[in-house]
Amino acid sequence: MSTEPMPARGDDGRLDERSMHVLEFEARAWQEPGRKAEAIREEFGISAARYYRILGELIDSPAALRHDPMLVKRLQRMREARAATRAHRSLSIGRLLD
Repeated sequence: MSTEPMPARGDDGRLDERSMHVLEFEARAWQEPGRKAEAIREEFGISAARYYRILGELIDSPAALRHDPMLVKRLQRMREARAATRAHRSLSIGRLLD
């Protein structure tokens, strides 16, 4: 069970300010992961790991999809591609051990 709060929504099902801020932040073009991690600490006051947990829950939110469908779909595709790469890498390592 996750201890992270779910992406916050108002009573009307819309995203709260923090959730919109996360999506706006994520929409920026980041060329260097180190700079992005620094900016996460500066803008949100949290670690990059916590930010990415919040973002992961947020992009699964129907409210986020309604708010910015193109961005959310892109982030979902990127997450799926990373998961597929990890799975492939795990399978490759398993074959080496056999």
